[in-house]
Amino acid sequence: MTVREKPSGLFIVLEGSEGVGKTTQWQRLAERLGAAGHDVVAVREPGGTAAGDEVRRVLLDPASELTPETEALLFAASRAQLLRTVVQPAVVRGAVVLVDRFLLSTYAYQGAGRGLQLAALHAVNLLATGGLVPDLTLLLMMPLDAAMARMQARGATDRMERAGLDFHTRVQLAFNGAVQQEWQEQHPEIGPVTAVDASGTPEDVTERCLARLAASWPTRFAGVVHG
Repeated sequence: MTVREKPSGLFIVLEGSEGVGKTTQWQRLAERLGAAGHDVVAVREPGGTAAGDEVRRVLLDPASELTPETEALLFAASRAQLLRTVVQPAVVRGAVVLVDRFLLSTYAYQGAGRGLQLAALHAVNLLATGGLVPDLTLLLMMPLDAAMARMQARGATDRMERAGLDFHTRVQLAFNGAVQQEWQEQHPEIGPVTAVDASGTPEDVTERCLARLAASWPTRFAGVVHG
């Protein structure tokens, strides 16, 4: 039996450009769902395993001088380890798996941002993912200038955050395109993507994310929405 044949496990991804509060919401959703009694596994990319954490250190170190191709392959290597050793076993046992970034980020950052072809990224990551597709991606969105202001206020510290405005503009445009139905139909390996307004308080955004989950799986998640 494959992972996709078991209906009880869910694979949910949190995505968004720098400064939208994605990691905060990933943490808050894990806490809220766990408090409601759900079996939750929350992991981040790159990372989530001993090998992946080493890859993360290299990828995010501002001192690392990596070509776009090297960057893409390192992300795929971390992803392969995470999928095989953490995500797939958790989905098989029926857990709600929350992943901070996945393949859509590769398309946005290494594709649109670094200029690599999506076909090549797709081929590399098919090996990494084994064809596992997220059940839903929550894409946190806000105007780029507001997101950049947030990032600058907290201090850009890692290699990806320190990329120039042109880079982040290309990434944002790629994310904007990913919410279009036509784009999703052309890229089924990404799975369904739904936009979530990332403005307002963290509590407001969390409720919006939970409402999206409840809309997709009303029986499973209706009780976690407060608003």
